[in-house]
Amino acid sequence: MNSIYVKSLRAGNRFSKPVYVDESNILVQENMPIKQKDIDRLLRWGIKAVQTDGTLLSEKEVAEAAERLAASPSDGVSFVNYMDSPLQQEILKTYKQLLEQLQRVHEDIKEMKSVENSAINKILEGLLELLAKHRDDLIQLVFFGIPGESDMAQNSLNTAILAHIVGSGMNMYPHKLNQLIIGALLHDVGMVRVPADILAKKGKLEEGDMAKMRAHTFHSYRIIIKELGYPEDIGLTALHHHERWDGEGYPKKYVGKQINLYARIVAVLDAFVAMISDRPYRDSMIGYTAMRSILSDNGRRFDPEILRIFIRCMGIYPLGSIVLLSTSCIGRVIENNPDAPLRPKVKLMIDKTGAMLDNDKAEIIDLNSEKKIFIAKAVDPKGLLKQTAQE
Repeated sequence: MNSIYVKSLRAGNRFSKPVYVDESNILVQENMPIKQKDIDRLLRWGIKAVQTDGTLLSEKEVAEAAERLAASPSDGVSFVNYMDSPLQQEILKTYKQLLEQLQRVHEDIKEMKSVENSAINKILEGLLELLAKHRDDLIQLVFFGIPGESDMAQNSLNTAILAHIVGSGMNMYPHKLNQLIIGALLHDVGMVRVPADILAKKGKLEEGDMAKMRAHTFHSYRIIIKELGYPEDIGLTALHHHERWDGEGYPKKYVGKQINLYARIVAVLDAFVAMISDRPYRDSMIGYTAMRSILSDNGRRFDPEILRIFIRCMGIYPLGSIVLLSTSCIGRVIENNPDAPLRPKVKLMIDKTGAMLDNDKAEIIDLNSEKKIFIAKAVDPKGLLKQTAQE
């Protein structure tokens, strides 16, 4: 290895191979910038030189490496673009077809066209078939699937996917589960009847505009009952999903179990999906952060029992979450442990030296068995990609 004097290092320097403090301790991975705090720490420790087999990269070489990183999953971002296998691409294709069908229903309702509930039932059938075959992939798709801002139809479809997970976890009878999923698909459909200028407004709405916005629950109820011909429970899912457990919601200020059961479930899922979805005014939260936010409710907005079931079904670290382990390895959550939500199964993706692992051969660690290993923190895949490409 070549020795490089610490005093010659500059913040932002990148090397073509990893840089080591000694034989067993790495300073930075290849193409990762050395930070000023790294240099200061080495000087404070009295370390005069570091070692590497690589060479100092020029600005042009750094830019070219960043382009390769962004373009090629095999160069280090396969854990971000996880929907890249032929099977997962087929799942994504079917998901997009269901989304397009729901978007067409919303558009027809917006234009006051006659819509048969058979169009919704067809979406339900397709979604149930997809969930039966690829449940775990669909959960991950809710979190990481289609980049960019999500629209009302996509949020509703994602809410319906999670509704199936939670309803199944509650051992609902099939016809009740189907009603819950349809309610989730249509819970915000009345938004198409809210004036476009109000929907387009940025910032806090005035009282009159807020009243028109809140009227979407009544619009949804009427569309579901009068125009689509669904039963009362499905209509109440939409009418009640903005009611709060503490009675401070709308439109009726119902308290606790006065609120329709389906609506209590959809209220949790709708809020969660909103947190993990991109918005024009903010980025999405990672699943772990959204889950912690939901858990901090303390009986204000949500039914505590529904929250308990939701956490049991989804885990504190939802499927697909990227996590940093106490061993310095990075992995993806592939299976939750309902009895120990903080200790899921994790498939390693990056080892403690920073090297990418072969997906087919990567180790799976059951944190419920490996008690000495724990999750240090959740990692934002988008943030990690941005940091890797731009730092």
